[in-house]
Amino acid sequence: MKDKRTMSLNLTEAEMEVLDDLARRKDLTKTAVIRQAIRLYQLVDQRLSKGEKLVFEDEAANKKSELMVL
Repeated sequence: MKDKRTMSLNLTEAEMEVLDDLARRKDLTKTAVIRQAIRLYQLVDQRLSKGEKLVFEDEAANKKSELMVL
């Protein structure tokens, strides 16, 4: 496994509550949630850089929404 490095992360109370909730619901550590978020953001960024779109689809409502990432 690659060497690990440590960093500090300052979150607002609301951000920490979201992180705690995600970790609890996914049965993951907060570190694992952050790692997954980084990998997901990297994937989204790579695909958007290629000109692809990120779309959410609600098949039941026959509705699509494009997510704009800045």
